[in-house]
Amino acid sequence: MAFDRPVLRRTSGLLFWRLLGTGRGTSMSLGADPRRWALFAVWRDERSLRDFLERSPIPARWRREAQESWQVRLAPLASRGRWNGVDPFAITPAAEPYGPAGPIAVLTRASIRPSRMVAFYRSVPGVDRLLREQDGCLASIGMGEWPLIRQATFSLWRDAAAVRDFAYRGRAHQQVIERVRACDWYSEEMFARFVPYGNEGTWNGADPLAR
Repeated sequence: MAFDRPVLRRTSGLLFWRLLGTGRGTSMSLGADPRRWALFAVWRDERSLRDFLERSPIPARWRREAQESWQVRLAPLASRGRWNGVDPFAITPAAEPYGPAGPIAVLTRASIRPSRMVAFYRSVPGVDRLLREQDGCLASIGMGEWPLIRQATFSLWRDAAAVRDFAYRGRAHQQVIERVRACDWYSEEMFARFVPYGNEGTWNGADPLAR
Protein backbone atom coordinates (compact mmCIF):
# COMPACT_ATOMS: atom_id res chain seq x y z
CA MET A 1 0.00 0.00 0.00
CA ALA A 2 2.79 2.42 0.85
CA PHE A 3 4.31 2.07 -2.64
CA ASP A 4 0.95 2.90 -4.22
CA ARG A 5 0.73 6.35 -2.67
CA PRO A 6 3.18 8.21 -4.97
CA VAL A 7 1.44 6.77 -8.04
CA LEU A 8 -2.00 7.74 -6.76
CA ARG A 9 -0.82 11.30 -6.10
CA ARG A 10 0.10 11.60 -9.79
CA THR A 11 -3.08 9.97 -11.14
CA SER A 12 -5.03 12.27 -13.45
CA GLY A 13 -8.67 12.84 -12.53
CA LEU A 14 -8.35 11.43 -9.00
CA LEU A 15 -9.83 14.15 -6.79
CA PHE A 16 -9.75 12.46 -3.37
CA TRP A 17 -8.47 9.08 -2.22
CA ARG A 18 -7.61 7.04 0.85
CA LEU A 19 -5.92 3.66 1.14
CA LEU A 20 -7.51 1.79 4.04
CA GLY A 21 -6.68 -1.26 6.08
CA THR A 22 -9.54 -3.46 7.23
CA GLY A 23 -10.71 -5.06 10.43
CA ARG A 24 -11.85 -8.61 11.08
CA GLY A 25 -15.42 -7.75 12.02
CA THR A 26 -18.38 -6.11 10.34
CA SER A 27 -17.77 -2.78 12.10
CA MET A 28 -14.89 -0.86 13.70
CA SER A 29 -12.90 -3.24 15.90
CA LEU A 30 -9.50 -3.78 17.50
CA GLY A 31 -8.66 -6.73 15.22
CA ALA A 32 -6.96 -6.18 11.86
CA ASP A 33 -6.85 -8.28 8.70
CA PRO A 34 -3.42 -7.65 7.12
CA ARG A 35 -4.38 -9.55 3.94
CA ARG A 36 -7.23 -7.28 2.95
CA TRP A 37 -7.30 -3.58 2.10
CA ALA A 38 -9.44 -1.04 0.29
CA LEU A 39 -9.09 2.02 -1.91
CA PHE A 40 -11.76 4.70 -1.55
CA ALA A 41 -11.55 7.16 -4.45
CA VAL A 42 -13.50 10.13 -5.81
CA TRP A 43 -13.08 10.69 -9.56
CA ARG A 44 -13.62 13.70 -11.78
CA ASP A 45 -15.53 11.59 -14.31
CA GLU A 46 -16.06 8.05 -15.58
CA ARG A 47 -13.30 8.38 -18.14
CA SER A 48 -10.69 9.10 -15.46
CA LEU A 49 -11.76 6.01 -13.55
CA ARG A 50 -11.73 3.86 -16.68
CA ASP A 51 -8.23 5.06 -17.61
CA PHE A 52 -7.00 4.22 -14.12
CA LEU A 53 -8.47 0.71 -14.17
CA GLU A 54 -7.14 -0.03 -17.66
CA ARG A 55 -3.73 1.67 -17.63
CA SER A 56 -2.45 2.21 -14.08
CA PRO A 57 0.07 -0.30 -12.69
CA ILE A 58 -1.78 -0.30 -9.36
CA PRO A 59 -4.98 -2.17 -10.35
CA ALA A 60 -2.88 -4.37 -12.66
CA ARG A 61 -0.75 -5.50 -9.70
CA TRP A 62 -3.81 -5.94 -7.52
CA ARG A 63 -5.34 -8.24 -10.14
CA ARG A 64 -2.17 -10.31 -10.25
CA GLU A 65 -1.73 -10.63 -6.50
CA ALA A 66 -5.28 -10.73 -5.14
CA GLN A 67 -7.00 -13.96 -4.24
CA GLU A 68 -10.29 -12.08 -4.35
CA SER A 69 -11.40 -8.55 -5.22
CA TRP A 70 -14.62 -6.57 -5.42
CA GLN A 71 -15.22 -3.06 -6.67
CA VAL A 72 -18.29 -0.86 -6.70
CA ARG A 73 -19.10 2.47 -8.33
CA LEU A 74 -21.09 4.85 -6.17
CA ALA A 75 -23.03 8.02 -6.88
CA PRO A 76 -23.27 10.25 -3.77
CA LEU A 77 -26.72 10.97 -2.43
CA ALA A 78 -25.90 13.02 0.66
CA SER A 79 -23.05 13.62 3.07
CA ARG A 80 -22.26 15.60 6.17
CA GLY A 81 -18.99 16.23 7.95
CA ARG A 82 -15.36 16.28 6.85
CA TRP A 83 -12.56 13.84 6.09
CA ASN A 84 -9.21 15.39 7.06
CA GLY A 85 -10.84 18.80 6.77
CA VAL A 86 -12.34 18.13 3.33
CA ASP A 87 -15.83 17.29 2.10
CA PRO A 88 -14.93 14.86 -0.73
CA PHE A 89 -18.43 15.03 -2.22
CA ALA A 90 -18.82 18.80 -2.50
CA ILE A 91 -16.92 18.46 -5.78
CA THR A 92 -19.24 15.84 -7.29
CA PRO A 93 -22.87 16.09 -8.45
CA ALA A 94 -25.48 14.36 -6.30
CA ALA A 95 -27.19 11.25 -7.62
CA GLU A 96 -30.69 11.36 -8.98
CA PRO A 97 -33.49 10.70 -6.48
CA TYR A 98 -33.86 7.01 -5.81
CA GLY A 99 -36.79 4.71 -5.08
CA PRO A 100 -37.27 2.96 -1.73
CA ALA A 101 -36.45 -0.42 -3.24
CA GLY A 102 -32.95 0.54 -4.44
CA PRO A 103 -29.81 -0.59 -2.63
CA ILE A 104 -27.91 1.99 -0.56
CA ALA A 105 -24.24 2.16 0.41
CA VAL A 106 -23.18 3.92 3.60
CA LEU A 107 -19.74 5.20 4.58
CA THR A 108 -19.01 6.42 8.10
CA ARG A 109 -15.66 7.80 9.14
CA ALA A 110 -14.37 9.27 12.42
CA SER A 111 -11.23 10.49 14.13
CA ILE A 112 -11.54 9.22 17.69
CA ARG A 113 -10.18 11.38 20.49
CA PRO A 114 -7.43 9.46 22.35
CA SER A 115 -9.12 10.20 25.67
CA ARG A 116 -12.35 8.56 24.41
CA MET A 117 -10.86 5.42 22.85
CA VAL A 118 -11.64 3.07 25.75
CA ALA A 119 -15.28 4.14 25.89
CA PHE A 120 -15.59 3.93 22.11
CA TYR A 121 -14.23 0.40 21.76
CA ARG A 122 -16.31 -0.83 24.66
CA SER A 123 -19.37 0.17 22.64
CA VAL A 124 -18.32 -1.66 19.46
CA PRO A 125 -19.39 -5.27 20.32
CA GLY A 126 -23.03 -4.26 20.90
CA VAL A 127 -23.25 -2.41 17.60
CA ASP A 128 -21.47 -5.27 15.82
CA ARG A 129 -24.01 -7.78 17.13
CA LEU A 130 -26.89 -5.55 16.09
CA LEU A 131 -25.40 -5.15 12.63
CA ARG A 132 -25.11 -8.91 12.12
CA GLU A 133 -28.80 -9.29 13.02
CA GLN A 134 -29.99 -6.90 10.31
CA ASP A 135 -31.71 -8.72 7.45
CA GLY A 136 -31.40 -5.61 5.31
CA CYS A 137 -27.61 -5.40 5.62
CA LEU A 138 -26.06 -7.07 2.56
CA ALA A 139 -22.42 -6.62 3.63
CA SER A 140 -20.35 -4.53 6.02
CA ILE A 141 -16.72 -4.05 6.95
CA GLY A 142 -14.64 -1.95 9.34
CA MET A 143 -11.75 0.01 7.83
CA GLY A 144 -9.14 2.49 8.99
CA GLU A 145 -6.44 4.96 7.95
CA TRP A 146 -4.55 4.77 11.24
CA PRO A 147 -4.86 1.86 13.68
CA LEU A 148 -7.43 2.52 16.44
CA ILE A 149 -7.76 6.30 16.00
CA ARG A 150 -8.96 7.00 12.44
CA GLN A 151 -11.69 4.49 11.72
CA ALA A 152 -14.41 3.95 9.11
CA THR A 153 -17.14 1.51 8.12
CA PHE A 154 -18.56 0.68 4.72
CA SER A 155 -21.89 -1.12 4.43
CA LEU A 156 -24.39 -2.12 1.75
CA TRP A 157 -28.13 -2.16 2.46
CA ARG A 158 -31.20 -3.52 0.73
CA ASP A 159 -32.86 -0.09 0.72
CA ALA A 160 -33.13 3.20 2.61
CA ALA A 161 -35.70 1.76 5.03
CA ALA A 162 -33.18 -0.88 6.18
CA VAL A 163 -30.63 1.86 6.89
CA ARG A 164 -33.16 3.80 8.97
CA ASP A 165 -34.20 0.70 10.93
CA PHE A 166 -30.61 0.05 11.98
CA ALA A 167 -29.78 3.69 12.70
CA TYR A 168 -32.84 4.63 14.74
CA ARG A 169 -34.55 1.49 16.03
CA GLY A 170 -31.64 -0.53 17.38
CA ARG A 171 -31.04 0.42 21.01
CA ALA A 172 -27.31 -0.35 20.94
CA HIS A 173 -26.76 1.99 18.03
CA GLN A 174 -28.96 4.68 19.54
CA GLN A 175 -26.95 4.57 22.77
CA VAL A 176 -23.71 5.03 20.86
CA ILE A 177 -25.12 8.02 18.96
CA GLU A 178 -26.22 9.62 22.23
CA ARG A 179 -22.83 9.05 23.87
CA VAL A 180 -20.94 10.36 20.84
CA ARG A 181 -22.76 13.66 21.18
CA ALA A 182 -22.78 13.86 24.98
CA CYS A 183 -19.14 12.85 25.49
CA ASP A 184 -17.60 14.39 22.36
CA TRP A 185 -15.91 11.16 21.21
CA TYR A 186 -14.80 12.41 17.79
CA SER A 187 -12.57 15.29 16.73
CA GLU A 188 -13.90 14.88 13.19
CA GLU A 189 -16.56 12.73 11.54
CA MET A 190 -18.31 12.13 8.24
CA PHE A 191 -21.42 10.22 7.16
CA ALA A 192 -22.29 9.64 3.50
CA ARG A 193 -24.91 7.69 1.53
CA PHE A 194 -24.60 6.50 -2.07
CA VAL A 195 -26.41 4.70 -4.85
CA PRO A 196 -24.39 1.73 -6.15
CA TYR A 197 -24.61 1.69 -9.94
CA GLY A 198 -21.92 -0.75 -11.04
CA ASN A 199 -19.97 -3.56 -9.39
CA GLU A 200 -17.60 -6.37 -10.26
CA GLY A 201 -16.00 -9.33 -8.50
CA THR A 202 -16.80 -11.06 -5.22
CA TRP A 203 -16.70 -10.22 -1.53
CA ASN A 204 -16.27 -13.26 0.73
CA GLY A 205 -17.11 -15.52 -2.18
CA ALA A 206 -20.20 -13.73 -3.48
CA ASP A 207 -21.39 -10.47 -4.98
CA PRO A 208 -23.40 -8.83 -2.16
CA LEU A 209 -25.43 -6.78 -4.65
CA ALA A 210 -26.47 -9.81 -6.69
CA ARG A 211 -29.35 -10.30 -4.26
